Amino acid sequence: MSGSHHHDSGSENLKVAFFLNLAFTVIEVIGGILTNSIAILSDAVHDLGDSLSLGLAWYFEKLSRKERSAKHTFGYVRFRLLGGLITGITLLIGLGFVLWQAIQRLQNPEEVNAHGMIGLAVLGIVFNGAAVLRLRKGSSLTEKIVSWHLFEDLLGWVAVLIGSGIMAVWDLPIIDPILSILISLIILWNVWRNLGKVGRVFLQTAPEGFDFGEFQQKVLALPEVESLHHPHSWSLDGEEHVLTMHIVRTSDPAEDVELKNRIRAMLDGTGFSHVTLEMEAPEDLAVEKAAGYRD
Repeated sequence: MSGSHHHDSGSENLKVAFFLNLAFTVIEVIGGILTNSIAILSDAVHDLGDSLSLGLAWYFEKLSRKERSAKHTFGYVRFRLLGGLITGITLLIGLGFVLWQAIQRLQNPEEVNAHGMIGLAVLGIVFNGAAVLRLRKGSSLTEKIVSWHLFEDLLGWVAVLIGSGIMAVWDLPIIDPILSILISLIILWNVWRNLGKVGRVFLQTAPEGFDFGEFQQKVLALPEVESLHHPHSWSLDGEEHVLTMHIVRTSDPAEDVELKNRIRAMLDGTGFSHVTLEMEAPEDLAVEKAAGYRD
């Protein structure tokens, strides 16, 4: 019952953060046009991507809790990745356009409404701060990742507040496109880095932070283990991991359960929720090789 409550709470937190972010995105687009600020508009594109990300995270968080089926034998947890992939591609396209506009504005600076930018920056800090506080109450990895992303937005608005404050005192409209370029480059770096993580999960690389080679050496160091083959490890969604392995053991078959439990204990705290260990005698390996089985 507590697990169900935790999932419902996580979904509710993402929903609240989504509506907060979407409402402010609309305010930001209008405010960016009215203040003639390319920095505000560039962050509006970013926040639109954030809204899409939060909306998809909310939807896929609910979808991922569906029970496994004959077609989705691992369940639906992998659907969480789609939100990140779609959002990342959307942001890359949108920020590419914003960077082009900012470079044009850098060559021909235009006057901006600095006092209007200050007001929007304060609103940005309030809205993003509320979303961060809401998500930081959650305990799931998804909520924590999104909360850190929104915290980056919060810092971006602090930068806009400082820049608009400078422009309110001195006539330096060139600060606006410079801020836009800096914000866009920081966002692009983070989007590219996160897309890389999503891509590695889709390509079924070993889970990030898990040294699969070192784990195999630990298994081989056990006195009951002669060799191993068919070693495979990948992540379903960046949080839940899978490991399969065939182990040639020298111990009595009656001790297989104990040996499996010792090997599984090596994975405690690493996020592996699907572990399959196939125990074999040395003669079984010879049969597999004769049959042409591949690793």
